[in-house]
Amino acid sequence: QVTLVESGGGSVETGGSLRLSCAVSGYNARPNVMGWFRQAPGKEREGVAAIFGRSDSVVYADSVKGRFTVPRDNAKNTLYLQMSSLKPGDTAMYSCAAEDGPVTFPLHVSAYKYWGQGTQVTVSS
Repeated sequence: QVTLVESGGGSVETGGSLRLSCAVSGYNARPNVMGWFRQAPGKEREGVAAIFGRSDSVVYADSVKGRFTVPRDNAKNTLYLQMSSLKPGDTAMYSCAAEDGPVTFPLHVSAYKYWGQGTQVTVSS
């Protein structure tokens, strides 16, 4: 059974940084794609970033380009979301997702089969 567990959320001030972690278990091989998503109160869940397991190519939402990166530690089966220059608009519940099948639109919620429970990020002004 595939399990994703996020951690690292918290409260920071505008301009601060946070690193979220997504620990993956239950996979025999590396997932084809892993993504980070967020959902703010009253808004739909949106894709933030995604990384393809074999090519290491990364896709970012325009709203986070230049501020967020997705490093990973394959030995620990962990994907990270390194966030910097945080803004109040980044406040949301952040979740990671994984998919082992083919994915055409890696920032779409519907592309993913497996999801973590989420971790809250709050950015104060």
